[in-house]
Amino acid sequence: MTITQHPSDATLAAFASGTLDEARGLVVATHLSLCAQCRKAVRAFEHVGGVLLDDLPPSEMSAGALARAVPALDRPQTPPPAAAAPRDVHGENLPAPLASYELGSWRWIGRGVQWRPVALRAADDTRVFMLKAAPGTRLPRHRHTGTEWTCVFEGAFRHDLGRYGPGDFDEADESMEHNPVVEDGVACICLVALQGSIELQGWMGRLLQPFVRI
Repeated sequence: MTITQHPSDATLAAFASGTLDEARGLVVATHLSLCAQCRKAVRAFEHVGGVLLDDLPPSEMSAGALARAVPALDRPQTPPPAAAAPRDVHGENLPAPLASYELGSWRWIGRGVQWRPVALRAADDTRVFMLKAAPGTRLPRHRHTGTEWTCVFEGAFRHDLGRYGPGDFDEADESMEHNPVVEDGVACICLVALQGSIELQGWMGRLLQPFVRI
């Protein structure tokens, strides 16, 4: 597996510091389970963060700090980075970080495209789901009102900014407009964290928009 597309340094630093929401943290953790280069980068960010904390002078806790900290202990945590090849998860060959999540059933959302939800443990405005697109599928040109982070498990797709194969990470935001095309050969299966909504472009997109329920 040759991985060429990685999360930005800012994203890896946010993961290392624990400031990512659960949804996007899960997609990054999935990439990390497949990418030794990014696992090494996260460990470096964690080390730097630890050194900075050690160098800070002691300070008194603010009023009510303990009361705020105790409830946080029960909140779901982003899975730590670890080397883990795809394995049997829910009876399927999926990346290990998905093992503790409930997966919905696959359902068709368009010609050649299936969708299944991933149930998060915490309420969030970012949705996580898996997408499976048949070989040769051309997705409509679209843009987003928020962020869209994608990690590929199998197969590959291409769009204006490059090719994304197994293990690759695609980090899109409101500024990007693209129309991914799945390569021939095998279906492309991805994990996606979507914040906001998808806006289909062109006259055909406007006709199909009312039927998009991702």
